[in-house]
Amino acid sequence: MPHINQVSVVVIPVRDQETAVGFYTRVLGFEIRSDFTYETGERWVEVVAPGAPTSLVLVKSDEAGIETRVILSSTDVEGDRAEFAAAGVDVSEILGHELIVWGGAPLAGNPAMFFLRDPDGNSILIVASA
Repeated sequence: MPHINQVSVVVIPVRDQETAVGFYTRVLGFEIRSDFTYETGERWVEVVAPGAPTSLVLVKSDEAGIETRVILSSTDVEGDRAEFAAAGVDVSEILGHELIVWGGAPLAGNPAMFFLRDPDGNSILIVASA
């Protein structure tokens, strides 16, 4: 039986790591968990929501602008959406009462939720905490 006990990191491809770090820390309120450069010149930067065990690794890539399938929980979906919209973030309307299809798969339609796009166009789903 495997001994895997948690998801440690999720990789998000970004074109510009500095811009991405600014967005995830200043706009989304994440903290920098780790930030260093390998001898090869590649930078490893992890950001994490306060108190969360799983971090996001912002990896420099030309493949940015994807449907990440990353889902973040919020205790105030409506408030967060309003705050992000006021900051100029590309956000969808509040969803949750109709059937939603994301990446070809239906999502449960009960909790309030919305999509946002980071500066690279990566989509992230924000869902009301259960």
